[in-house]
Amino acid sequence: MDIRGGESIIDLGGTVEFWRDFPVPLKLTIVNLPGSVPSESVASKHEVTLLEGDACDVSFASDMKFDIAFSNSVIEHVGDASHRKQMATEVLRLAPSYWVQTPSIWFPIEAHCNMPFWWFYPEWLKSRFISSWEKKLPAWTEMVVGTTVLRKSELHSLFPGCSIWTEWKLGFPKSYVAYNPPKMN
Repeated sequence: MDIRGGESIIDLGGTVEFWRDFPVPLKLTIVNLPGSVPSESVASKHEVTLLEGDACDVSFASDMKFDIAFSNSVIEHVGDASHRKQMATEVLRLAPSYWVQTPSIWFPIEAHCNMPFWWFYPEWLKSRFISSWEKKLPAWTEMVVGTTVLRKSELHSLFPGCSIWTEWKLGFPKSYVAYNPPKMN
């Protein structure tokens, strides 16, 4: 993304800690669901604004308010296809450049529940696992059930004209990133 420092970045669903080791200072606006924003400020070399909000409706921010819209492993948690489209529309509205990452369905270990080949289990088998998880870890189970991993083709359709970068691990596609880098002056 050729970030040189001073860029204004909106991070949909991120944390201050994620940016801790980034080498240059940034102007970060980090948006998370109500109840997920830390109550006390976190020390950072960046200028940080923490806000409660929804990645599918960032109506508090004007069009093209930021240099870059960023999201790491959030779009698969926002709900059905219409919600994923709403989030993509917001990303495209908020900044001319963006970086949106999501896990790959083709990686053998599912990133949220750590089950091998989870997306290919028959529904009856998934239901059995989910029933046993609900008793022990209800909030975590709710997150797993509410996750829809996107295919590369869906990323292309949500972000027309984007480039797609594939992160590879052990010979498998681990994640996909839809991105549009800043235009060089």
